[in-house]
Amino acid sequence: MTTPSGAAVVIVGGGVTGLSAGWWLARAGVDVIVLDKGIVGWEASGRNGGGATHVYSPFGLEEQRLWPQMDELLGYPTEYQPYRIGVALSETQLALARRWAEIGEARGFRWEQLDRRQVKELVPIVGDNAIGGTYLHFGGHANPQRTVQAYAWALQDCGGRILQHTMVTGFVRRGARIAAVETTRGTFSADVVVVAAGPQTGLFAEMLGIALPLAPARVEMIATEPIPLMGVGGVAGNGLYGRQTLRGNLVYGGGPHEWCNVPDMTTPAHANTPLVRHLARRLAELFPGAAHVRLIRAWSGVVENTPDGLPVVERLANPDNVVIATMSSVGFGLSPASGRAISELVQYGRCSFADLGALALSRFADTPRDWRERAGWVATGPELAMAAGGDA
Repeated sequence: MTTPSGAAVVIVGGGVTGLSAGWWLARAGVDVIVLDKGIVGWEASGRNGGGATHVYSPFGLEEQRLWPQMDELLGYPTEYQPYRIGVALSETQLALARRWAEIGEARGFRWEQLDRRQVKELVPIVGDNAIGGTYLHFGGHANPQRTVQAYAWALQDCGGRILQHTMVTGFVRRGARIAAVETTRGTFSADVVVVAAGPQTGLFAEMLGIALPLAPARVEMIATEPIPLMGVGGVAGNGLYGRQTLRGNLVYGGGPHEWCNVPDMTTPAHANTPLVRHLARRLAELFPGAAHVRLIRAWSGVVENTPDGLPVVERLANPDNVVIATMSSVGFGLSPASGRAISELVQYGRCSFADLGALALSRFADTPRDWRERAGWVATGPELAMAAGGDA
């Protein structure tokens, strides 16, 4: 269990970002190992809404190009389904839905505005409170659990290795480079290290002498019993994101969430909070035609947030063989593209298909250490107060 080992690339973190990067690298013939403190995809990567509609991102075009191909590329099902519908219950919500659609239009994607009748035809479970919406002929959603498993299996099929229940405890530095990764199961030598550890990425950055401002937060999801399948399963609105599964369950989250600390790199002690009741109410408002359907499951995960809400993806100058990747709560949908970008940063030192300037760590050079206090994102205890915001 403690025999020293290593790989050309050691990836810290077995969420979708780390797994995707590992798969792209292994696919290119690179010797890669992924280390995870628990089970791969066990936290936010397998516990999110499954959305894949981030055209505003520098990775957005590549995200949209890749998702329809992922089942074939990986060789395993992700349950990807195309298109998204935005349902508005107020003029404010309609304006916001239009704004996101227009961002997609500016990047070359098609959409159409829906009136009340059209919304009802496409989403039969909406009520008379729906005033209109948008139909995005781009984007989509996938099954997070299926996708995590697909990445992991495909990575291993290409010769990559995954080591679970292996907590990273430090790094061995030699000059301007990291020579090895220290873990609870021994030391792993590396030519390049990728840190893609979700909320713990900031802690590992500190070990490397890098200041990476992150705020961990608990996000929650609810699932209903199955209902008849709709023509388009990806429907958002009323501050909620989510999808209908291929079995028919409505799986949704959104709204305010709870800021929390993860000093020991563990998930919060209590899986869910009273926010589940807010999610259920908002979902019944969005889909009155399904208000009678019972909730059968609820779960939570921990995500990380940068001060401006954008990811950080960069190959560091010092140590010069480390790539930092923190996706700021949008890792799942962008994972096909972000994984490819990380693999290129590892192999070539640059990304060929996207300008990563807006995702550089240097934009936070003047961010004060107490930025979370100034933003009102912290309280006095280890379980932080409920964040204000949303229409809960």
